This record gives sequence, C-alpha cells and structure tokens, in this order.
Amino acid sequence: MKNFIKIFILFIAFIFTFALKVNAVELYKITDANFDTSNSLIVISANDTQSGHITENIKLYKMEGKSYFDIDSAIMTFPKQDWIFNSGPVKEIKINQFSNNPCKVRVVMYYDNDFNPANIKFYRIKNNIIIKLKNKNICENPYFQNTYRDEHSSSSDFYEYMTVTTPVAPANDSIVGQINNAFNTQAEQIFAKKELKLNTRYYLNNISTRQNSVLINGFGAVTIERPMLLQNPSRIVYDLPNTLVDTKLRNKEFRINENETVKIGQFSVNKARIVIYTDDIGDYIPIYSSDNQSLIIANYNKINNSTLFNSSSNIVGYSKGKEDSLTETMTLNFDAPIVHGLDRYNDKLILYLYNVSKYNETTFNTTFQDTFFEKATVSLMPKIGLKLTIPLAQDAMVNTFLGADGRSLKVKIKQVKTKIQIPSPTIITPVKKTSNKQSIVLDAGHGGSDTGAIGGGINEKDITLDVTKRVEKLLLQKGYDVKMTRVDDTYVSLQDRVAISEAHEPDIFVSIHVNSSVRPEITGVETHYYHQESLQLAQTVHSSFASAVQSPNRGLFKSKFYVINHTTSPAILVEIGFISNAGERAQLTGEARKEATAQSIANGIQKYLQQYK
Repeated sequence: MKNFIKIFILFIAFIFTFALKVNAVELYKITDANFDTSNSLIVISANDTQSGHITENIKLYKMEGKSYFDIDSAIMTFPKQDWIFNSGPVKEIKINQFSNNPCKVRVVMYYDNDFNPANIKFYRIKNNIIIKLKNKNICENPYFQNTYRDEHSSSSDFYEYMTVTTPVAPANDSIVGQINNAFNTQAEQIFAKKELKLNTRYYLNNISTRQNSVLINGFGAVTIERPMLLQNPSRIVYDLPNTLVDTKLRNKEFRINENETVKIGQFSVNKARIVIYTDDIGDYIPIYSSDNQSLIIANYNKINNSTLFNSSSNIVGYSKGKEDSLTETMTLNFDAPIVHGLDRYNDKLILYLYNVSKYNETTFNTTFQDTFFEKATVSLMPKIGLKLTIPLAQDAMVNTFLGADGRSLKVKIKQVKTKIQIPSPTIITPVKKTSNKQSIVLDAGHGGSDTGAIGGGINEKDITLDVTKRVEKLLLQKGYDVKMTRVDDTYVSLQDRVAISEAHEPDIFVSIHVNSSVRPEITGVETHYYHQESLQLAQTVHSSFASAVQSPNRGLFKSKFYVINHTTSPAILVEIGFISNAGERAQLTGEARKEATAQSIANGIQKYLQQYK
C-alpha cells in the first residue's frame, strides 16, 4: 500500500511538473512598454514564441472614467508602469502583473468622462500589441506632413511631460528580510516618481536592407533632416526627429552589401539616428513612399528605379504662397499618389518625381515667376519620371511636405535676412596675422556687471572665464594662435565680441557659457550653431565634449545667438552644464569637471581644424 501511495505521489508530481513546463513554454515575456504621445500609441512588446501569437482577441472592459484589458499567459520582465499625464484626455495608464496563477498582465487606462472608449483601437504586429487612442483632441493631424527639413532642431519638435512612477527596491540587509521579500509577492513596494519627456510622430519598428538601399517602416509620419557627411570612417548620418525606435532595433548593425553597413539607434529622447557606412556618401538619398509610412535610403546611381512604383501620376495643379517677407512656398498637385526622392546640395534642392510623367511647362513658369522658385527647372528622366531642380541662396532653409493622400507636394523656402552691420561702440583696428598659424577666437560668456546665470551664489561669468582660460592654454600648447574676447572680469558687449573676432579674422569662433533652467532637476550639455558652415564645427566639438563629461548629451541646436549669428567665421556656442542644478553646479566649480571640459573642447577644436581647415 505504501509503495502504491509513493508511486501515486510521484505520478502526480510528474504530471504537475510536466504541466508547469508546458505552461512555461506558453508564457509570453513582455519586454517593453512605450507610449507615443503625439500619435497616442501604446506599444507593448513581447518575445516571439513558436506556440502562436499573443492575445489573438483583446477584450476591452469599459467602466466610467476608465477601461482595461488583460493579456493572458503573459509575464512582465520589467517593473510595473504607472504613467500620469499632465495634459490631454488620457490621465493615467497602469501596466502591471495582475496575477501569477494564471499569469496575466493588465493594462488600465483612466481618462476624462467625455472620452469615448469606442475610439480605442487594437493592432498586432507579431507579438507587438499596438493600442491606438483615436481621439480628435490628441490625434488631429494636418493635411501636410513634414517630410524633410534643413534644421536640426525646431519648434515643431513634440514634447509632452509626464510623470512616471517606478518601483524602488527597499534597502534590506537582513537575511530574514530578504527571504520574506522573496516569498511575499504582495508586499508593499516603494515607488519613485520622475518626469519624462515623451514624444514622437513616428514609431520606427522595422528596418531591412537590400542591395544598395535600406528600407525603413513604421507608424505615423516620418521626417528626415539634412544629412551629415563625415569621414574617418566615411559615413552619411540621417537624423529622424520626433521618432521612437523599437528597442529591438537599437544599436544593431545591418549589412547592405559587401562593403556597406547601416546602424540605427535612439540618438536622443526625440530623435532616431541612421548611419550608413559607405564610400559613396554623396550618392545616398531618401525616397518617400506615397503614404509617408516608409522610407528608402538608397544609392540613386545604383538602385533599380522601376521597383519603386507600380502606378504613374501627372502634375495637374500649381500654386504659390507667401508666409512672410522671407518665406515662400511652392505646391504641386498630382492626379495620383507620388513616390519621390530628395537630394539637398549647398546651392540647390533636387526632387526626383519617380512616377510622374507629365507637367505643363508654361503654367509652371508663369505660376512661379517673381518668386523664390522662378529659376526652378523641370527635366525628364527617361523611363523614370521628372526631376525638379530648385536653386537656393546661401543659408536658405528648406522644408518639404507631403499631403496625407500622397497627391500634393509642398516646398517651403526661408531666405536668410540680410545682415545689418551694427556699428561697434569700440573702434577696433584689424590685426594683421604675423604667421601662418591657424587661429581661434575664444569667447568667455558674460563678465563684469553682466554676471550671467546665478546658482547657489555662483556666477556664470566666473566659470566661463576659468574654463575658457584653460582652453586657451591647451590650444597655445598645441601651437595655435588664440585670441580671447576677455581675459579678466570685465564687461564686453556682444557687438564688441563680434568686432574683436572680425578684426582677428580667425578660422573659428567658440563661445563658452553655462546653462540655467527654472526646473532645477535638468542637467546636460549642448552646443549651438546658426550658419550652415558652422554645423561641422558644432558636431566635431560637441562629440568630443559630450563624450568626455559625465552629463546627459542634450545634442545640437540651431540658435540665433548674437555672437554666432554675426561672426563670419564658423562659430559655435557651447553650454557646458546647468548652474541651476546643485549637483552639476558642484561639478562645474570642481577641478576635475573644469579640466575635462577644457581638454575635450580643445581636442574637438584641434580635430576640426585638422580635418576641415
């Protein structure tokens, strides 16, 4: 009898163990959850399994002020999420492990009473669940979507502040306490709140390579910025603003052909970066699909153009617009959706209208006479389509837009206002160079009665002078000719700083400042430029600087600061940290941070002058 009981117990244990293993195979591990505020998408990602797709049919349970749904046979591999939104009809979203037997993840959405839960739509791509909160208050999109822009930062960039609560593991050094925590899954957790900036107009979830091209797919409306052509190694860099990259794609490298590769990453909180390593950096261009959901970056000399489209179109409408004295637009209308590519040169913009066959030359010329587009020309690309070439003035800023139905294309050009020569209060005699040394003007921000930003009793002017003198010393040791706009605690006007630089005729101008914010938690470093010829300097110095200091990389900004706008040499303004943050302020006044900052700026200047001057 005893043997029978033992055998029976072993049999039950075997069945139970087998069931656990089967159930374990069936579990979906949810690895990530993101919220895209501008398109109102919740993206929940799970690992692929061989047993089938996650939650074939989602049942949404609706109650007053909230709705929820469950993901069965699922387990979260990251802490529970509690997202609290400061604006919009959706107030809060919670994602947590609702139960462990059976394993079930629950997503709860809280919203205003006038929000209609019928607008919530679900999509599934493999084991990614996409929840679209379709409400006109938060998802209203204009007809024209920005497809290309010259600027690398814009007021159109979308930011949404939200508070996220995340669990914090309590300090527990006792063995008994650790055992209790391990077995007590319902124990109270301590949560910390932090404010994030979430944004995007485009969720990039797939990338594939073909011979001589890269195909990018996603949701929303994709915009691409003016590419950066870099050497050592030879590569072309495309930034996609307002874009969130699926975590599975980040920092992975894909092969295009034997000699070329592409890498994609989340460059910043609101920007994706695509880097193509190739010797043909001048030959790659972006090509847009008619729905602006996908993008091909291709070598236009080697791609098979006939594979880009399967229907033809004609230009049937022409119109011009004037937004202000410096900004004009050209709009072309088509009788069917178009596929087009874009190539930006310093002096022109070329649009390849791949599936467009016909246009009216007389109407085109008449419509755009006496506008920024009057010298634009249209030429035929045999068996392919039309090529539109638009000459551009120096420093002109270009944006292109595609209609939501793919049947309209708009080009916006903003000309640069002619510089007004502001007489300097001080007469400064031009300095004749006595050697062939490369020269730099260093500008220590503020000074004298102009203290700059103040934090904790510390003046910005003192930090900038200290760091700038260190940069001067390092550059002099490297053999460069260096001119300072101020060498002590004296006031120098912005006009005088520009006049000093213009008199010295340097190869570059670098202004050093300390940042400040009304939000004391913000930290980080950033670099500003204005003229396009200053972009390469900004990229080189910022790359050296941002990688050398332990502070968030806030990126590059196109900004109209007086000293970098009115100098004729390549000019940048570096913000070396936030004086308004107590922790960063302590670093900025410390020897280690000041020396690391000066060394990295000097190294970046040297690298730029060696490569580009």
